Amino acid sequence: MPKLTAMMIVRNEADRYLERCLKSLSAYADEIVILDDASTDATPELCASFPSVKLYRRETSLFLIDESRLRQELWDYTAATNPEWILALDADELLEDRAARELPYLLQQDLFPAVGFRLFDCWGGEEYYRVDGLWSPWLRGFSIYLVKYQPHLPAAWPEQAFHCGRLPLAYRRLPYLESDLRIKHLGWANPAEIRWKYKRAVGRDPTFKYQPREHYESILWPPEKIQLEKWR
Repeated sequence: MPKLTAMMIVRNEADRYLERCLKSLSAYADEIVILDDASTDATPELCASFPSVKLYRRETSLFLIDESRLRQELWDYTAATNPEWILALDADELLEDRAARELPYLLQQDLFPAVGFRLFDCWGGEEYYRVDGLWSPWLRGFSIYLVKYQPHLPAAWPEQAFHCGRLPLAYRRLPYLESDLRIKHLGWANPAEIRWKYKRAVGRDPTFKYQPREHYESILWPPEKIQLEKWR
């Protein structure tokens, strides 16, 4: 079976979804490379409690200053582990449970050097995901999260501090298999976090360079305007 290495950036995730994500990853990933972005809570200790985690720590945070550089650092640490396939997930994302059963088929196929999944934004809880506008996983389509490591490809990121992507540009241009495995994104699941996440997003993109203003404003829409579908 080809080796699967997951990689992840974390910062102050100890009281959110990190433990669930690491338990889930541990069921199918051979190794989990984590770059801790100067957490001030128990995130590093939680990461280190998982045997398959290889943890690296920054003393100063980069995420809100230069995300591209941070992603590059994580990639370099991951590449140094001699990976075969690399899965890039965030600390609030979970591949659905059948991943442990179906990923081996994706890793053993040799027709595509990359695999795309759809991401579902859970909203106000974990039972429903959002489907209006750009929140719709059907409108957004597939994004590449799983790639076969190819040392000859350049590992460069766009020079942008926000929305820079989680994989090097060259890997995002690879032909990819569209998998029906879904990624459950819990980042919007807690209603108490929505307003501060909105403020953080707009604060990082005040001229609406990376997302339309309407999309940011839809974060604060009243419940009657938001369209949801049940996660089944």
